[in-house]
Amino acid sequence: MAAKALTSKEFNQQILEEHRPAVVDFWAPWCTYCRRIEPAYEKIGSEYGDKLLIAKVNIDEEPELAERYQVEIIPTIMVFKNGEPAGQIVAPDSKAKIDSFIAEHLGE
Repeated sequence: MAAKALTSKEFNQQILEEHRPAVVDFWAPWCTYCRRIEPAYEKIGSEYGDKLLIAKVNIDEEPELAERYQVEIIPTIMVFKNGEPAGQIVAPDSKAKIDSFIAEHLGE
């Protein structure tokens, strides 16, 4: 399953209200590094999609979410547990780093 693109409304419903464990990539289409890490993140979606919500937020389209979570550098990947941020990693350079980050924060 590919990472799900979320609007602010969907973010509020699926992560904050449902308290579903989630991994969210804050990115932008003009960001070269975001595009470079995208295949690894999509693979994460395929591997974890049945256990976690694997999502993406385009900060150009949803700037209020980036501001709310103080995303200043992209890509920033955040883990949410019980509707609250539980950790973040900025500009991971490999799928292995993302896997390790998820395991550390969600025990996967």
